[in-house]
Amino acid sequence: MLIFFAIVVGLPVLGGFCVAIFQRWLLHKEKMGKLLADQTAEKAAQYAAHVERIEARLRVVEEIVTDGGAQTAAQIEALREPKRRMRAEPSGVSRDTA
Repeated sequence: MLIFFAIVVGLPVLGGFCVAIFQRWLLHKEKMGKLLADQTAEKAAQYAAHVERIEARLRVVEEIVTDGGAQTAAQIEALREPKRRMRAEPSGVSRDTA
């Protein structure tokens, strides 16, 4: 009689616990998969942005290399102009008060 009771009651109860544990494990795995997918997508976006910045810089370098030289010299001089203006201003006078 005890064996019959163990089989009829104990086995379904034990099976229910096992199913509940398995479902929790599956939920945990699903959450971990979503987190990993989100992290991977974020890293991919960061790498894409980084590659885009590098490509932009490379385009500038290619333009400089393929330029005849006159335009590059003019651009360099244009970059130097703000430095010359800063040196020409008196040190005691700021732009805000003048």
